Amino acid sequence: HSKLVVLESEVSDLRQGYLIINRRYTSALASLKELTSHSAEAAQRAAAGATKAALAAKNASTAATEAAAVNVSKAADAAADAAAFAAEAAIESAAAAAAASAAAAAAVAQQAEESSIIASSQAAEATKIAAEAAAEALKMSVLANEAAKSVRPQSKD
Repeated sequence: HSKLVVLESEVSDLRQGYLIINRRYTSALASLKELTSHSAEAAQRAAAGATKAALAAKNASTAATEAAAVNVSKAADAAADAAAFAAEAAIESAAAAAAASAAAAAAVAQQAEESSIIASSQAAEATKIAAEAAAEALKMSVLANEAAKSVRPQSKD
């Protein structure tokens, strides 16, 4: 009879241990889901930022080109600078999207749940959009700089 009491006690202890581990696992899983969701959102917002920065670079490039057409050197230089800063912002946004995407992928590696896989996929797509926007912003920055250079007074050697 005493062995039965000992076994019942051990089973009870095991059950308690299982419940504690299960609660911790459930909590960790919920945290990972939340991390994945936030990472995907961060990547999407970074992609939106990169897209807006690319648009700003395009507008600044247009302004630099128009200023160069009427030989307004300082305006062309300012627009070229704005395009360069917008390109830098787009590149930073693309880097942020990549970091968020990596965090989402890490969370997926930990939990392999469909919702996390979808969020990770969305983060990866956002990273692609951000990278494309950064490349476009960089092109616009180069065009703006070329336009500004075309109206600068040439130094005589």
